[in-house]
Amino acid sequence: MKIFQQLLVAPAALGLLATGANAAELNINGVSDYAASADQVTSVTQFSDVYPTDWAYQALAGLVETYGCVAGYPNGTFRGNRAMTRYEAAALLNACLDRVTEVTDELRRLMAEFETELAILKGRVDGLEARVGELQAAQFSTTTKVSGVATFVAGANRFMGSADQLRSTNNRDSGATIFNYDLQLILETSFSGRDLLSTVLRAGNFGASSVFGSGGPSALSVLETAYQAEGGANVLAIDKLFYSFPIGESITITAGPLVGQEDMLAVWPSTYPSDPILDVLTLNGAPGAYNKNLGAGAGISWSDSSGMRASANYVAANGSISDSSQGGIATDAAGGSGTVQLGWEAEGWNVAAIYSQIQNGHDLIGYATPFTQQNLNEKGVTHVFGLGGSWAQEEIGWVPAISAGWGLNSSDTDSSGEVSTSQSWTVGLEWNDVLMAGNNAGMAVGQPVFATDLRGGDTPADGQFIWEWWYQFQVTDNISVTPALFYLSRPRGELTPYGSTFQQLGGLIKTTFVF
Repeated sequence: MKIFQQLLVAPAALGLLATGANAAELNINGVSDYAASADQVTSVTQFSDVYPTDWAYQALAGLVETYGCVAGYPNGTFRGNRAMTRYEAAALLNACLDRVTEVTDELRRLMAEFETELAILKGRVDGLEARVGELQAAQFSTTTKVSGVATFVAGANRFMGSADQLRSTNNRDSGATIFNYDLQLILETSFSGRDLLSTVLRAGNFGASSVFGSGGPSALSVLETAYQAEGGANVLAIDKLFYSFPIGESITITAGPLVGQEDMLAVWPSTYPSDPILDVLTLNGAPGAYNKNLGAGAGISWSDSSGMRASANYVAANGSISDSSQGGIATDAAGGSGTVQLGWEAEGWNVAAIYSQIQNGHDLIGYATPFTQQNLNEKGVTHVFGLGGSWAQEEIGWVPAISAGWGLNSSDTDSSGEVSTSQSWTVGLEWNDVLMAGNNAGMAVGQPVFATDLRGGDTPADGQFIWEWWYQFQVTDNISVTPALFYLSRPRGELTPYGSTFQQLGGLIKTTFVF
């Protein structure tokens, strides 16, 4: 015990008599000289001959102030250099033992009084220790965190307009009620606490047979959550695999055999939406610039405490193929995209400018009208520029968070009629804590990539508008239900029969489980 350690450290202090010892009754040599020592001191500073520089000062202070079992001579001295007799040592030790006995008795009384509560606490501690042991035994890895997202989507589409054959064909082929899913397992591994190895396992059944996948009259109704592996529906595949690590405090390097362009950007200039519906409306108004090219790639990003951000990256969609006529890195068949971005982030707002050079012929501009897709040159490149930003007020209210973006694309052409210039834009609004805390609502409007100029000087009538509206019910911290509507005013663009109209209306209920 600490009290006995202090008695051993400061043997000279034992020249004092304890409060509980009556020196007169001991009647031993030297004890009667300070019979008045029963007047207990309360602070070591009361001793006129004890100084903080004395080697046993801390031990004596503990005995006096913490345990209260020593006293001084009547003249206020300690006489630490004076030899003590065995009788004096026995008297002091007995007094300190009496003090320990008093403390022990008090503890026993308290333990008896709170016996029930202590038993409950002990049971809870034992239970927690058992659960911790089970978790440690069953944990996946000490360095890896596993999380997941499961999404159910049930919905249908209705096609309308005066283009009778187009309407009836699509209502037959794409108008049924469907139920699709997407499952993502995200493994995040850190070896140093600052680096990150990211692995995404994914499965789904949003294929060509689903209008919410790659089916339907265009790719413009593809949902953000839509996924199906190349092996087919319900096949679990590795969707992403990449590693990032810092250099100093401001630079991050990212590289991997399956990395997305968006994983290496310094800024995502949008707060819309918290629960995405149509993928085309999540790409900051510039689907060509924010193309999410996925493949072998590497990038660097830089961030400064002032809010400045910058990044550069390259991705080859066919980077795993050795045949240079079909793939490889930095070949004509690489399916490559090179991107640079400069942006600024501050409290409540951000803005970014982006440039991307895309190899044509690899469907890297996924969200364009069917006419634009068909009339892009299979060779050469498309130069894509984008500008976007967002703003949100600090206090939640009826003023929504606003996100907006615009994109301009300039494509190489060889022959007349090919698309030389195309544009796109979106505006998204989101309200938080609508009707109930945790529930969100939003809407967006925009135009996908549509042709504005053709080689030869023609201007096609390729424009259209896309709208979406949604309301997210946050059922629990891990479950949300989101009903949504979307409307495409002219999904076929320039390919709509001349003098006719053709529209698409979709409705769905999206349920998301986060674990």
